Amino acid sequence: MENQPSSPRRINQLRSEADAAFAMLAGMQLDVFTPLKAGPRDAEQIADAIGVSPARLRLLLYCLVAAGLLTEENGRFSNTPEANQFLVKESPSYLGNRHGNLATRWAASLKTAESIRTGMAQAKIDFSNSPQSELEKFLRNINATTVAAGRALLEYYDFSSVQTLADVGSGGGGLALTITKACPQIKATAIDLPQVVPITEKIVKEEGAAERVQVLAANVLSGPLPGSYDAAVLRAFLQVFSAAEARQAVKNVGTALNPGGRIFIIGQILDDSRIFPLEAVGFNLAFINMLEAGESHTEGEHREWLSEAGFIDIERANFWLEGSGLMTARKRPQ
Repeated sequence: MENQPSSPRRINQLRSEADAAFAMLAGMQLDVFTPLKAGPRDAEQIADAIGVSPARLRLLLYCLVAAGLLTEENGRFSNTPEANQFLVKESPSYLGNRHGNLATRWAASLKTAESIRTGMAQAKIDFSNSPQSELEKFLRNINATTVAAGRALLEYYDFSSVQTLADVGSGGGGLALTITKACPQIKATAIDLPQVVPITEKIVKEEGAAERVQVLAANVLSGPLPGSYDAAVLRAFLQVFSAAEARQAVKNVGTALNPGGRIFIIGQILDDSRIFPLEAVGFNLAFINMLEAGESHTEGEHREWLSEAGFIDIERANFWLEGSGLMTARKRPQ
């Protein structure tokens, strides 16, 4: 047979990449990287710093060397420059606190075949029936990423002319909190479902931000949002809906924007080929298992929904944060 492969090279490569990813997750959960900020240490010293036994930790450390996150010389381990920048606590670009979100997503992905076989999401996120304690844990886990998205958006767009902001599908309110902290002239409204709002209010109160962030219960699929706004931000929001629901959500958000107002859609946005970017493609595994109808929608779909809702100057921005894309548009002036 022509072009018959001599070995299952790609299959073996994917298997090894999965092992490296799980090693990284364990390293983040144990905070292996922070003790190495000061320089090389052996397994016993690292184990003592994080309060575990060195015997099993040593095995993980060599897995992290193979994964390209640590180096080793004469039994002493050091962070790579990338691990030192992103996986050491108190670093401005620290990503190690994302382990809860990663663990949830990857655990769900193990159920993909069964979700497809049964036609039912096997790790469904059901806010309406989740205990408040579980919902709060989930929202706090993702708030770290939300705050990072808010900071990235502030670097991309000048919010100095914005007075009122809607954070639609706000979850823990990370975007509203981050943007209003940087732009004190803005009064934000964090909008989410009734079962989410008490948690958002709790987090806003903890941040001492009640004066600048109002919390509002509303269902964006039921009709136009209450109030009027100069800008609206939707992060990881449209992707939880079917295409028809996402279309309706964009329409209802658009109705609440002032003429000339801006909309920012941050999330997993596919090229029209549906195979790039890889992060957005991979997120579809999570959507298969966690949601009944959600998926990574295409740039073309976003453009169609925005145009139908009365938006102009529609752009896919040069914006990347952990695979997320950004669509921006301006509501047509009257």
